[in-house]
Amino acid sequence: MSKCIHLIKLCVGAEQVEDLIAWQQSPRAQGSDGLPRHVTRMRPKRAGEILSGGSLYWVFKGVVLARQRILRLDEVVGADGILRCAIVLDPDVIRTAGATKRPFQGWRYLKPEDAPPDLPKARVGDDELPPELDAALADLGLQ
Repeated sequence: MSKCIHLIKLCVGAEQVEDLIAWQQSPRAQGSDGLPRHVTRMRPKRAGEILSGGSLYWVFKGVVLARQRILRLDEVVGADGILRCAIVLDPDVIRTAGATKRPFQGWRYLKPEDAPPDLPKARVGDDELPPELDAALADLGLQ
């Protein structure tokens, strides 16, 4: 079995995790199987490692706040006839501790030891920290 590796990507157009969740519930963001997917130009060369338990970590306004387990990598052909890769995701969005990230284009590999930890599941009545405060706490090493 291959060692696990993750992907990290900017969540363009989303201000917060709820925006991502709402988008992924739309038919446009889902494949024919109803699972959310993100279509990208390049297929990861380390597919075996990704499919050995990897997740896609989402960056919102410079802060990693969530991840989704990667289920598979599908080949898709766009309307323009160009072959692309659909990163098929588990619909369960898992919130993570905030971790600041500088802007970058496309996706990048993320080593498991560099990935922020998952947050415990929210309980009824728990308040969510604003992303800016979450990022500030992460910068100070308090998360």
